[in-house]
Amino acid sequence: MTKAEVISEIADKTGIEKSDVAATVEAFFKVVKDSMAEGNNIYVRGFGSFVNKKRAKKVARNISKNTSIIIDEHYIPSFKPSKTFVAKIKNSKKIKETVVS
Repeated sequence: MTKAEVISEIADKTGIEKSDVAATVEAFFKVVKDSMAEGNNIYVRGFGSFVNKKRAKKVARNISKNTSIIIDEHYIPSFKPSKTFVAKIKNSKKIKETVVS
């Protein structure tokens, strides 16, 4: 599902115009990106958490030049779904049908 499809579905279910829904969705994404860039985590109860994960410093290999390079410690964005979200996916009959097929 693409962002445009999500916007269309929200507009259909709520009766709000697509342009307003698109602006809201874009604003949500901007808030998430800006907050995480400032080092803040975002917790949405019943949905999940957007958190910054720390990656340790490590030595990696450049295979083409056969040299080692050092990758400094850094942070990456991560999403951790809530228990209710995970339970809903696990109990989804549609997904189970897809997997069995």
